[in-house]
Amino acid sequence: MLNHISVEDLSLNRFHWLLTLRSGGGSFIDGYVLSIIGIAMTKVSPALGLNAFWEGLIAASALIGIFFGGFIGGVLTDRLGRRILYFVGPTLFVVCSLAQYWVQSGEVLFALRFLNGIAVGIEYPVATAFLVEFLPKKYRGPCLATLTILWFAGATSAYLIGEAILHLGGPDAWRLTLASAAIIGALLFIVRLGTPESPRWLISKGQPDKAEAIIRRVYGADFGLQNLPPLPENSRLSLRDLLHSGYGKRMAFVSIFWTCSVIPVFAVYAFAPKVLEALHLSGNRAAYGSVAITLLFVVGCIIATRLVNTLGRRRLLLHSFLWSGLALLLLGVQREGDSLLVLVMFCAYALFIGGAQVLQLVYPNEIFPTEIRAAAVGIGTSMSRIGAAAGTWLVPLSLHSLGIANTMYIAAGITFFGLMVSWFLAPETAARSLEDAASLHEQHTRPRAAERLAKNTAWKPH
Repeated sequence: MLNHISVEDLSLNRFHWLLTLRSGGGSFIDGYVLSIIGIAMTKVSPALGLNAFWEGLIAASALIGIFFGGFIGGVLTDRLGRRILYFVGPTLFVVCSLAQYWVQSGEVLFALRFLNGIAVGIEYPVATAFLVEFLPKKYRGPCLATLTILWFAGATSAYLIGEAILHLGGPDAWRLTLASAAIIGALLFIVRLGTPESPRWLISKGQPDKAEAIIRRVYGADFGLQNLPPLPENSRLSLRDLLHSGYGKRMAFVSIFWTCSVIPVFAVYAFAPKVLEALHLSGNRAAYGSVAITLLFVVGCIIATRLVNTLGRRRLLLHSFLWSGLALLLLGVQREGDSLLVLVMFCAYALFIGGAQVLQLVYPNEIFPTEIRAAAVGIGTSMSRIGAAAGTWLVPLSLHSLGIANTMYIAAGITFFGLMVSWFLAPETAARSLEDAASLHEQHTRPRAAERLAKNTAWKPH
């Protein structure tokens, strides 16, 4: 006998955990691929005879690829389905990473790294859309936030594995270092085999029979279309809907808050030693400071993952921007102050920005409907990479021409701008079904509902 329990109100089952692993593996390899070039570059440059121009271009190649991959991947995921695009990224990771073992020129390495960047860009919309369209509402935030933590895990693994290969290998060890991502890509491809299409996407394409078969397979024979929350009528949306009316405003919110949260992060993360040196931390203190900042980025994301339901999306975002912006502002004010205080402010920034970091994947997946969800994530990814590239490129120039104080003031200004935009545009989605959160009704905050959800359905790992 069929029941009428919404799939949004169920607990996690084996399929949900497996899907989280499948999507989280994409975030892990993203962090690995983007970080491994930094380990190998000291050996790549002399081996291939690279000048400063090609060194910079190869370092930025993946970010350029992400810009195109995010947009293309988002559009194709909405048009062709989640399942097809789910295997494009792992395939590109395997092929392009293996090909780097035999690379003989900077131009070819740039092209391969660019394609790897496209694969990373594709992963953002397809993996997160897949995950959010299956998860019960009380687990959406924590599971999506976990993907950010896995990105840092992949980046850390790249440093550990890369350094080990370079120390144990011979003169061509850098080739093995770059090719090592192929192993992770192959494992990810295998793990994703057997993943069904998203029922919500199938329904949006007029295929309810296929959707119902998958619902029964995932949730059991007693479940069917009646267990999905009611879909909005006349929901035939297209890419153009991301540029006007209510969804245009939401797209602006996602693009702005995402960009404002990544520009200072990429700048601080990429140039922490140089920034700490400018703030008069040198020697062992600078080295230990860089390690502490990196670890606290991860800790901040872990704490934010625990708070994403308890505090709610909107309050978490506002607090994250407020306190991290104040930390950057104090870094500018205290540039000549005690070195320990400087290090504490840097660590505070790394800790507090975790909220905005984890919400980069939560908000765009929740506030857009199925027809344009992946495209929204893809556009947000592409726009944020422009900010990341700009931040990475401009920080050394700013340190040289404007000084450390003004550089910190600019970073604080960007963060506070993100706070202002979020104050006016950020909705609360913690207590809402996916269809309700994606509708254009009731966009304002619902703190009491979020608090009730936190008390009754606080997320705990099983």
